[in-house]
Amino acid sequence: MLGFFFVSGIIQPMIRFPSDFLWGAATSAHQVEGNNTGSDWWKWEQSGGGKEPSAAACGHYEKFRQDFDLVRSLGHTCHRLSVEWSRIQPAENEFSDQAIAHYKDVISSLRERHIEPVVTLHHFTNPQWFSDKGGWSHPDAVKLFCAYVDRVIDALAGNVTYWVTINEPLIYLFYSHIAGDWPPNKRSLIQAVAVRKNLIRSHIAAYRLIHAAYKKRSLAPPRVSIAHHMPAYVACTCTIRNRAAVWLRNRLVNYNILDILSRHKTLDYIGVNYYSRTLVDAESWSIPDLLFRSCCRNHETLAKNSMGWEVYPQGIYEVLMKLRKYRLPVFILENGICTGDDRLRWEYIRRHLLKVHEAIQCGIRVIGYTYWSLMDNFEWDKGFDPRFGLIGIDYRTGSRTIRESARNYSAVCATSQLE
Repeated sequence: MLGFFFVSGIIQPMIRFPSDFLWGAATSAHQVEGNNTGSDWWKWEQSGGGKEPSAAACGHYEKFRQDFDLVRSLGHTCHRLSVEWSRIQPAENEFSDQAIAHYKDVISSLRERHIEPVVTLHHFTNPQWFSDKGGWSHPDAVKLFCAYVDRVIDALAGNVTYWVTINEPLIYLFYSHIAGDWPPNKRSLIQAVAVRKNLIRSHIAAYRLIHAAYKKRSLAPPRVSIAHHMPAYVACTCTIRNRAAVWLRNRLVNYNILDILSRHKTLDYIGVNYYSRTLVDAESWSIPDLLFRSCCRNHETLAKNSMGWEVYPQGIYEVLMKLRKYRLPVFILENGICTGDDRLRWEYIRRHLLKVHEAIQCGIRVIGYTYWSLMDNFEWDKGFDPRFGLIGIDYRTGSRTIRESARNYSAVCATSQLE
């Protein structure tokens, strides 16, 4: 919907989002909680992996109530978070009542503040014991994951509607088992095939487990999905080879997993993580060029975040429009920018929301938007330098500072309107 308001005698356009649209921001446990000592990432960090160890991170494990007070003050109506598998199940045959009670408190604290929780069950980290057994390549990976999921459902089902089983399964697969940059630092196509299969099977099994548990408890049906990383693939030059590479990457990266999960009827909505585009520049017909090579000539003038990703709002519109065929609601679970320029952060949010609204006007059912991230955090192997947060973190003192971009976004959350 399009409306108007007056500023200094000038009529300005105002767009309106649906009245029930969910507005919020996102975090993940390992990136904000701190002292996640039972995970494979913790062990890797202690042995020199990555730029620096996560250590106390943002101290969110202890400060979650304080942080949720800030969330409420900013007018967010939902919050995406993850529960940490290694805390809940510190050993294969051991579940921690204390950790389960903690996450029950976390969800209750959100509910008390009238904030809808969006709960992720796996966000890149694994228990060290699970990794020692072979992790996601182990034949029993699905069974082991579902034992953990069952305990979480038992604890949280009554207070959670929106579930994300696995965050960015293909990103995890690539960096952990193809590039080998993340734990368990494997570079094996054979293992990667097994991991991909088990991640897909784990989502399907977890989806059915969650739905069965809600039905058994006579609860309203949950809404379950994955968080799927979807870049916009754009041909650097309009050659046949580049167009073929764009088509191939879209099929393999953006749509294949959605096609599989749709055939199994295990998506209640499509969770989308969108950040930027990939400018495709395949110099040959080789498989590595077609699948992985991007333009490195730096001939574009788009703004970039502090890690070099281009600001390309048109891409989120392109991604959303291509999801029409699935006839499912779409929830934007991550969209954000790391930058030292907070004005660029707000401009990034504003321009992407304009494109989201454009897709809604074209008939795409977008039900919510969670900015990445609520606060500055531990950005995996990049350490603490990238600053994604609406809320700035002083890692020496632990103090929180609400940025101006957060206040601008807060006005949108409060009114579901954007200039």
